[in-house]
Amino acid sequence: MPGGDPQRGQALISRMGCAGCHTIPGIAGADGNVGPPLTRIGDRIFIAGVLRNTPENMVHWVQHPQSVVPGNAMPEMGITEAQARDIASYLYTLR
Repeated sequence: MPGGDPQRGQALISRMGCAGCHTIPGIAGADGNVGPPLTRIGDRIFIAGVLRNTPENMVHWVQHPQSVVPGNAMPEMGITEAQARDIASYLYTLR
């Protein structure tokens, strides 16, 4: 993932509470069942069922989930583009 750091992304995912809703490999206590499990998200064809799984789309989804699928359970978290790139970098390690 250009411009992202997966280690920072992993730390951000832990700090921002993503584990409360998602099951995420490599994140302690990430066994949430509100959102979908993020296991193998790097291999999926679509993000949120509507966006092609590309790095730019993943960054957009992480930053602005409500603009992609209005009313979905994932809140806008005020994530910066740099943070979204780091998070996406980590998510793409999940293959």
